[in-house]
Amino acid sequence: MARDLTMLSKIERKVLWLSCYMIHAANHLREPDEVKIGGHQASSASMVQILTALYFRVLKPEDRVAVKPHASPVFHAIQYLAGHQSLAKLKAFRGWGGAQSYPSRTKDGPMVDFSTGSVGLGVAITAFSSLIQDYVAAKGWRGDKPMGRMIALVGDAELDEGNVYECLQEGWKHGLRNTWWIIDYNRQSLDGVVREGLYDRIAHVFRAFGWEIVTLKYGALQRAAFQEPGGETLRQWIDNCPNPIYSALAFQGGAAWRKRIMDEIGDQGDVTALLDRRSDAELAALMENLGGHCLETLIDAFERVDHDRPIVFIAYTIKGWGTPLAGHKDNHAGLMTPSQMAAFQKVMGVPEGTEWDPAGGLDASADEISRFIASTPYFAPRPARAAPAPVALPPMPKVAERTISTQAAFGKILDGLAREKSELAARIVTSSPDVTVSTNLGPWVNRRGLFAREAIADFFRQERVPSAQKWQFSPEGQHIELGIAEMNLFLLLGAAGLSGDLFDAPLFPVGTLYDPFIARGLDGLTYACYQGARFLLAATPSGITLAPEGGAHQSINSPLIGMSQDGLTSFEPAFADELGVMMGFAFAHMQRRGAATPDPRTSLPDEAGGATYVRLTTRPLEQPIREMTDDLAAAIIDGAYWLREPSPSAEIIVAVQGVVAHEAIQSAAMIAEGRRDVGVLVVTSADRLHAGWVNARRARADGIAAECVVERLLAPLPRHCGIVTVLDGHPATLSWLGAVHGHRVAPLGVDHFGQTGRIDELYHHYGIDAEGIARAADGLMPRRLRLAAG
Repeated sequence: MARDLTMLSKIERKVLWLSCYMIHAANHLREPDEVKIGGHQASSASMVQILTALYFRVLKPEDRVAVKPHASPVFHAIQYLAGHQSLAKLKAFRGWGGAQSYPSRTKDGPMVDFSTGSVGLGVAITAFSSLIQDYVAAKGWRGDKPMGRMIALVGDAELDEGNVYECLQEGWKHGLRNTWWIIDYNRQSLDGVVREGLYDRIAHVFRAFGWEIVTLKYGALQRAAFQEPGGETLRQWIDNCPNPIYSALAFQGGAAWRKRIMDEIGDQGDVTALLDRRSDAELAALMENLGGHCLETLIDAFERVDHDRPIVFIAYTIKGWGTPLAGHKDNHAGLMTPSQMAAFQKVMGVPEGTEWDPAGGLDASADEISRFIASTPYFAPRPARAAPAPVALPPMPKVAERTISTQAAFGKILDGLAREKSELAARIVTSSPDVTVSTNLGPWVNRRGLFAREAIADFFRQERVPSAQKWQFSPEGQHIELGIAEMNLFLLLGAAGLSGDLFDAPLFPVGTLYDPFIARGLDGLTYACYQGARFLLAATPSGITLAPEGGAHQSINSPLIGMSQDGLTSFEPAFADELGVMMGFAFAHMQRRGAATPDPRTSLPDEAGGATYVRLTTRPLEQPIREMTDDLAAAIIDGAYWLREPSPSAEIIVAVQGVVAHEAIQSAAMIAEGRRDVGVLVVTSADRLHAGWVNARRARADGIAAECVVERLLAPLPRHCGIVTVLDGHPATLSWLGAVHGHRVAPLGVDHFGQTGRIDELYHHYGIDAEGIARAADGLMPRRLRLAAG
């Protein structure tokens, strides 16, 4: 231990220097940008010892870590010393192609377990990853691999985020284990100092949810000083000192510490002698030797853990520790000036010209450091991980009903899969935030059961109470029931969608929620996609098809969310057979890991894979009687197909997405009474049509030949042809179609909050009924054609 501490102290010093210097280089040595580049030297400095202790001593290969966003430079410095990060990327920190401002799975590579950035989310996903690890282990897919610890490095201000507490409650419900949260308790936030007494509130909350609390307040130097005569009095002074004063004294230095303590304690002999035995520099080092800055204290606390219960370590720290910014109120986004950095370089003993040298300024060679790091459990050489074999996908079950909603069809397709003994069915895990039955997951759960590490009896069944829900909790279950917090659903989908990467056991996660409430968990959805997580999200009911429940349960902008969310492919089926094709695509899309090279036919990078979102509805429609040919299935996935193909002399086409296909078909018959020809284009994915069009235009601007689906579909239309676009959602979703070849467009949809009523009443109100579509078509006709027709 003593030998390791000696080397760890050297590495800790180098990590502090590199993390500060890469921020300095980005802001003062690179070619300046128009805006501030920024960085978080102080927030990084407070985490140096914690991360050093973890990565170079405590972590095992099976552990997974979410590093607090503002400690990203420390993380990159550690990975650089371990040979997993390049010098070029350090020099380009926060620049093009450089190490990311915040750790990113998709930009920094596999060295990052969990992306962070939107504070609080990186904390909570560790709890859901632990739950998924339990799920995978219960199925026997981990083999004899040891269980890993899911570890979050948490800024104390992150505990203001509500999703943290939603996560705590869900963790308690599911018997959370193998989860460590290490709180960087420096009591400073972005704009100032956190309120006094926060510790008691933190401890109370975690204790209520069954977490063990380990407080790391005093370092080894302080604990030794407390054993000296007068030490207990000093300890009491430290405990009673308000945080703003403690931080200010840390910034002012040893002489300020001495004066303040003497002024407040007075000459008490033993205390005076304790202080007099130390120089100002030694006194400052003593007073700043909090538990979170003491390698010995940290390692001892981490290695004492001998159980798998969740633990929160509250590590007292000083923001900016070891730098000229330490303790200053404005240090969060503060940067050392060039003169401060020059002075800091001298203090750190780093000779000029060796700023990036892994051993620069240390009394150890680069080889010694490298050998030590390679001997640690986490960075020891390990065999390359083999990519899991792809799961063979059976055909999606067919839906036989002649009249059905897409929501009900979704339930029937999953129920059909639940009856099978396929590998796909075995790997599907479903979840929902307290709307399992109302989103049609009930049949799947009845057949596949709910997951729990230990079996839980169905008391209603035992008491012979009749119920359609035969919900049995057991390790064999394949549904994870959540409380009503939508953020938790997206964090769980993110964790489950990374199961192959984190635990070598790929899953096919399927989550359901009400479409209007995507917005309530939108930060979590974005975060899951930014991780590169793979899942299928079925959002229903959508639009105003839940008309009797009013505006609170009606969604307007979710199609635009689906179009704009990177890493998420969105579809909106009108018919059940379309949905089956989309679900087959979603399961295949989860397994793709190819290059993000656009397909020549669609200009879409499908081989890269990703997550999928289907927007469903409760409104039943009469289903078309047709064969699902390969061409039709391909068109559905491409994003659109002609339900009624127009001739070259067409005057109007109706482009419809989703459930209002019924009204579009009716309107086409009405419009055709006075027009030569009317086409009906069923749009199954505005997202894919638009993305392909944008990609093709960009490619052509770069001199690369490219084409896309929507250009080919609309190319035969004459220039005088008008396009009426319509959907049960925001009209901007399809209004761009006119820009493809310059056709006039009448965009119809819903752009105001709904109200209670019948579907036909609300459709009429918004002009998306058959008559409204026909009126819009009439308004698009050139005046000469209107006169000729009338």
